[in-house]
Amino acid sequence: MSRAGKYPVKLKDGVSAVIADNVLTVKGPKGEVKLPLDTKNAGLVDVVIESDQVVVTPKDAEDKTSRAMWGTMTRNVRAAVHGVSDGFAKEMYMKGVGYKASVSGNKLVLVAGYSHDVVMEIPAGLSVQMGETPTEFIIRGIDKCLVGQFADKIHKVRKPDPYKGKGIFYKGERIRRKEGKKK
Repeated sequence: MSRAGKYPVKLKDGVSAVIADNVLTVKGPKGEVKLPLDTKNAGLVDVVIESDQVVVTPKDAEDKTSRAMWGTMTRNVRAAVHGVSDGFAKEMYMKGVGYKASVSGNKLVLVAGYSHDVVMEIPAGLSVQMGETPTEFIIRGIDKCLVGQFADKIHKVRKPDPYKGKGIFYKGERIRRKEGKKK
């Protein structure tokens, strides 16, 4: 039985949800998120809006895949409600000699130790805000998946090095430092 799925998702103040054409649309003060309900795996659950909450139930309680999608869909709905009301943010920083980031228009420019600057287009629906120093930045958006994917794409530009301790880090990320080669 899904622990995540058995609790209905309560809609916060100022958030509304509507199901039309097999798409759950969640609207709030920060924007609108659409969740398709007709995909292969999402078709294994029923989504119903009751008063001020969204209830997700499996179509077949005995089917393992249906029960798995029950929890997944509930978490997706919960993320959509949280995103349109509060939003999501990923804080990142860079560590290394000469490493820095800057935002110009809808492009994020990273100087990460390569012979050229890495220019990344910021996806629609996201914003990148610079921190106190040129090595810190925050990615904000209402879609949890999109925020995480863009942050991962940035993280992969220069993964943290366990020997030298430099790279692009998530705020709070710890890497286990390794000892270098002995002579």
